[in-house]
Amino acid sequence: MPNIKPVSDLRNYNEVLKDIAVGEPVFLTKNGRGRYAIVDIEEYEKTRATLKLMGELAKGELSGNENGWLNIADIEKELGI
Repeated sequence: MPNIKPVSDLRNYNEVLKDIAVGEPVFLTKNGRGRYAIVDIEEYEKTRATLKLMGELAKGELSGNENGWLNIADIEKELGI
């Protein structure tokens, strides 16, 4: 179940920070609507790395679609295998 708190709970931020764990962010609301998410730094870094990887994979797919794909035999030949 998501951990949802009003942003006013940040007045006692130590209590809010205690509830944060990897895979368990704290969502803060402002005027009854979701506004912020506080995540563990490990989860944040993992998410950033995943987004970067997905971006690089998308570039590779675009390049393959535009310039053509190599089959395994061509790759082995290029690598001298």
